[in-house]
Amino acid sequence: MRLLLSALMLLLCANALAAIDVMPFKDEEQEQRFRLLTEQLRCPKCQNNSIADSSSAIAADLRQKVFTLMQEGKSDSDIVDYMVARYGNFVTYDPPLTPLTMLLWVVPAAAIAMGGWAIVARSRRRVRPGQETFSDGRAPEDKSAGPWIFIPGAALALAVGAVSYSQTGHYQQVQRWQQAVAQTPALLALVQDPKAQPLDEDELRRLALGLRTTLWQNPDASIEDWLMLGRLGRVLDNAAMATQAYARAYALAPENDRAAFGYAEALLRVSDPRGDALVRQLMESQRVNDRLLNLYALSASEQAHFSEALTAWRLLLKRLPPDDTRRAVIEHHINQTEQRLTHGHPAVDAQG
Repeated sequence: MRLLLSALMLLLCANALAAIDVMPFKDEEQEQRFRLLTEQLRCPKCQNNSIADSSSAIAADLRQKVFTLMQEGKSDSDIVDYMVARYGNFVTYDPPLTPLTMLLWVVPAAAIAMGGWAIVARSRRRVRPGQETFSDGRAPEDKSAGPWIFIPGAALALAVGAVSYSQTGHYQQVQRWQQAVAQTPALLALVQDPKAQPLDEDELRRLALGLRTTLWQNPDASIEDWLMLGRLGRVLDNAAMATQAYARAYALAPENDRAAFGYAEALLRVSDPRGDALVRQLMESQRVNDRLLNLYALSASEQAHFSEALTAWRLLLKRLPPDDTRRAVIEHHINQTEQRLTHGHPAVDAQG
């Protein structure tokens, strides 16, 4: 086993790859496109800011999602449609003309026009004192309209405002967000209790939302909370959330293996070159365990470094107990990699 480990260490590059920006754009044109797109999308939380300007957690997630969709080859319209489908037309600064938006524009103007007409009509019916007198010489009673005439218009304006807010104000989303924050301690206790029933997907999403909000307000919180958020991101298939959470955990405690390996795995899942650099750095620091060996093998196979991948998987197989269920998966990877080496295939399946 020592010989295998030594051989594996000799295959490592002498220097780790340099770290790159959080969003490695291919060129200046792509960066400009990203900036224009994020400036056109409204932050669901801040409302008055675009996701490019907002510092909220959800805006950071949306910026990461825009970047991911761009890397997948999505067009600008596809990205906007994705955001609208998830957050509604409110997320854009130029919502489409729909019966609802027409109603929101027309009804206030109609209410003002009706109120003006009512005032004019009342004023015409008003009898001005001094212009007419009764036969007995008495002045006619002033029949000017009282302030109650404005009540119907005010009620209509309030109704229009209530309807507008209910349709565009996203108060339901805000209410769900506040409930998620309030439920976070109880949900966190359940997910950490081995005797409790597993949380369903909706509960996991609420826990992730509440925990993310709590950590955004207190970024120097316990590393365990950041690791939990990272695991929730993996379970919910939210690569941006997982990567950001593990990155923060690693920044707080780089010597923590769970933080380091979790961050490396999150980077590898989104094909970020920093993942390979971090895995190699961890290997060189002698922090070798089963999880790191598997990560190193997967990273090497994705880059067509099949000899390195094969060496790592063989070493991992020797470390596993005979009855370990992971042996079948590792043996499959070994056989597959040997076939690629024999036939000179350019890539290898890196799932596992």
